[in-house]
Amino acid sequence: MINKIYKTIHNKYSKIFKFIFFLRYLLIIFFISVVLFLTIPSFFDYEKRANKIKNALDDHYKFKIIKYEKIKFYSLPKPRLEFKNALINLGSPSIKLNVNNLRVYPNILSIYNFDNFQINKIVLKDNNTFLTVSDLNYFTKNLLKQKNKLLIDSLTVKIRDKKNLITKIKNIKFSNYGYDKNIVKGNIFEKKFQINIFNDYNSINFKLLDSGVSGEINFDKNQIKKNFSGIVKSRILNTNLKFYFYRDARKLKLSNLYFRSKSLSFNGESKVLLEPFLDFESTFEIEQFNKEILEKIDFNKFLDLKEIIKKINTRNKINFRPKKLSKNLIDELNLEIALAYGRLNYSKKLVLPGGFLNCVGDVNFLEEFPVLFFDCFLTLSDKQKFFKKFSIKTKKNNETMKLNVKGNLNILNKNVYFNKILIDGDYNTSKEDLKYFKTKFEEILYDKSFSEIFNFKKIKKFILEVS
Repeated sequence: MINKIYKTIHNKYSKIFKFIFFLRYLLIIFFISVVLFLTIPSFFDYEKRANKIKNALDDHYKFKIIKYEKIKFYSLPKPRLEFKNALINLGSPSIKLNVNNLRVYPNILSIYNFDNFQINKIVLKDNNTFLTVSDLNYFTKNLLKQKNKLLIDSLTVKIRDKKNLITKIKNIKFSNYGYDKNIVKGNIFEKKFQINIFNDYNSINFKLLDSGVSGEINFDKNQIKKNFSGIVKSRILNTNLKFYFYRDARKLKLSNLYFRSKSLSFNGESKVLLEPFLDFESTFEIEQFNKEILEKIDFNKFLDLKEIIKKINTRNKINFRPKKLSKNLIDELNLEIALAYGRLNYSKKLVLPGGFLNCVGDVNFLEEFPVLFFDCFLTLSDKQKFFKKFSIKTKKNNETMKLNVKGNLNILNKNVYFNKILIDGDYNTSKEDLKYFKTKFEEILYDKSFSEIFNFKKIKKFILEVS
């Protein structure tokens, strides 16, 4: 019975079985052919073909290989050429990228046709570069707007102003294809960040992970070459920031600047000069200010940043007009500060109840023990109105007073020294009086920290003590 069934199957399906058995030989031949196809290129001399590969890389990506240590072919897991320790020019003489491992994935047929070498994608692994502020825009555009497939894995970018390091961004990863297309990841300020790019690079979302910091940039359409502009919106915990920016080769302008938090609110505009050196110029109109901000300032930590402070050049105008119903001592503040090479010069005018106060001075933050010099003029046209703010009674109404105080404060040691105190233009206080004012100032106003000098209750106590 079994033999009968076998004969029936053999007679009816013998041709099919013969075909299947024949296929196994074809599969073996195909497998051997593929192995040979992928293996033979391992024996090529790629140093002789290096120029053609480099030219193809320049044509496809505008990357010029200046030098490299060696080039090698790998067939698995996917055919590729690897340049070890390559130095690449990214289309600008000043922008060079050190690449530990440059992987070039060619079109499969290009393995045997270097005269028409086609590249499917490239991978830049373990890279680093130094950039100036002016190079940053070109570098970013060159990488982000590549039309051919590109993967950057583990890139470190050090941004500098001439020879001084400004910041370092580490472990940058970016791909313009695949699942993580147009997503930039990395580390800055020891925090992980992620940037998502949309709408053909006209919209960018930024998140500093696990920090409550996020932002959004929307670029204007029809950008002029080398110039760009747009709107930035960001949120830092419970703080909102928004501004319009314009950037060209030499400067960055911020306008319609809007900042809101529980302790501070202001509007303003700023201009940042990028070339030939980094320079800031800003104007701020403060709408709300909580004096607790001053109490949180740690001058010791601030002065530990001397290397950063000496790199900053800035000029700022700050105007503040408290709300009418507020309990602020001042009715208006106009402050101008200029910082260059660690030295800060300031000029301020305070409009007070019944008068005003003008002060000028400077401080060098680069000194071991910074000293704040001041020369202040207090003019009270209505002395009674001024003291009424502190609930202090005076005997005469509308009495005038002029006071000139000159001296210096040691910020860290909490010492004050008065050079002179001139009252009503003619009475110059004696050395004993100056010593007395110094003692009371340090005991009452400057007993804890610099910010305590502006404490309302302490100012009242000091006035009662010395008047």
